[in-house]
Amino acid sequence: MVKPCLASRMDGFTLLEIMVALAVFATLATAVLSASQYVVKQSAVVEQRLLAAWVADNQLNELRLQSAPANGQSQHTVHMASRDWLLRQRVGDSSEPRLLTVDIEVSLADRDQSLHQVTAWIADRDE
Repeated sequence: MVKPCLASRMDGFTLLEIMVALAVFATLATAVLSASQYVVKQSAVVEQRLLAAWVADNQLNELRLQSAPANGQSQHTVHMASRDWLLRQRVGDSSEPRLLTVDIEVSLADRDQSLHQVTAWIADRDE
């Protein structure tokens, strides 16, 4: 009579190996989720800054098209991309007599934090 092998070999993973694999997977999944949340948050910030740059560029081009922009400071609200933007601009003389210095600062209308600032020079049409 043939005796059955006492140490029969079983194929597959042990419970301990499965638990370790699940722990490693859970750790990696948490890290990937955290990184993806960071990317989504940063993309929203980049979108806001890009739109703020477009708002400032539009305002600067409007000032370039005016016959004689008034010196001084002004502040007004612009609606673009389903948002209200607050523009603060200062037009003043520059060291070159034929140019005016323009400083534009853009922020969301409900926030104080500036998203974009630009300084440019435009032709003084009075000269």
